[in-house]
Amino acid sequence: MNQPTDPTFSAQDHELASAETLSSDDVSRIEKLRECHRSLKKELGRVIVGQEEVIDQLTIVLFARGHGLLMGVPGLAKTLLVSKLSETLTLGFSRVQFTPDLMPMDITGTDILQDTPDGRREFKFVHGPIFSNIVLADEINRAPPKTQAALLEAMQERRVTVLGTSYELDQPFMVLATQNPVEQEGTYPLPEAQLDRFMFLIELTYPSEDEEIRIARSTTGGELATLDALMTGEQIIEYQQLVRRVPVPDHIYRYAVRLVRKTRPQDSVSPDWMKPLVSWGAGPRAIQYLILGAKTRAALSGQYMVRLEDVQAVAESVLAHRLITTFAAQSEGVSARDVVRRLVAETFNDGGLAAG
Repeated sequence: MNQPTDPTFSAQDHELASAETLSSDDVSRIEKLRECHRSLKKELGRVIVGQEEVIDQLTIVLFARGHGLLMGVPGLAKTLLVSKLSETLTLGFSRVQFTPDLMPMDITGTDILQDTPDGRREFKFVHGPIFSNIVLADEINRAPPKTQAALLEAMQERRVTVLGTSYELDQPFMVLATQNPVEQEGTYPLPEAQLDRFMFLIELTYPSEDEEIRIARSTTGGELATLDALMTGEQIIEYQQLVRRVPVPDHIYRYAVRLVRKTRPQDSVSPDWMKPLVSWGAGPRAIQYLILGAKTRAALSGQYMVRLEDVQAVAESVLAHRLITTFAAQSEGVSARDVVRRLVAETFNDGGLAAG
């Protein structure tokens, strides 16, 4: 098995991690998952130009049983990417365009009165678009808070309640919400409680010049290619269970906890330079998502144990939307991602990793 190579991996960590070793079947499944991941990126590459890092992040969110918030200006193929991802994974896909007049029942569904064959009338529940495997909530900040809140129970509990009756959602289930970072007039910013339920903040940037040339060539000709199905919903659920069994050395847990605690300006371990820049830090759910994201990233890359670099690779996506920066930070042009990058470097080099 591949072992972590960072210098903080102690003999005690080897001992602790060995207690959580994967079975031989799990090892072979991780190899299959790595191959599936490679095939998925190659298949999506037939339609999606570039965006390899975004595809990696979406895959991590899917297999970690999380939800993602996609941030990017219009025209970056967010909807196309999500729909083609569901196509290659043979998953149900639905898209909800969030608008100011959208009601919660437009998402969850509602009871309607119908005539039965025997002449009676009874209420029948009509499923809303939330009953799908991958739900794209397009421009989620366009809808009022009451409608945004309709997603909360679905994202956390994976069920919806309508008129006192609960309905289980299809599995696997993932919500991918988009936001336009430019046009904010007439929008309803997501409250912190809902932001915290998104595992990753995934930022899409403009493609390079060469990529835009490829986009122009591939999208102005014939119809887009139909992608091959690579996986079933049942296989995805099995892989979701598999990644949670990936062992985590004890020092990785300490690193994740130390990193998150440093984001809180009220905490004694928070560095002095950060206190004027951040008014509120990340909560315990961020630690859970750091570990789950690291486990999934390790499995997708064919590793049998979480490494420090796995946590560092997902730290920005997990923490950036959980940090509330101050006016001082905004006036200085310091973003939450800038803060996270510096904290990641300092937490590794502060000498307190092994000591906890």
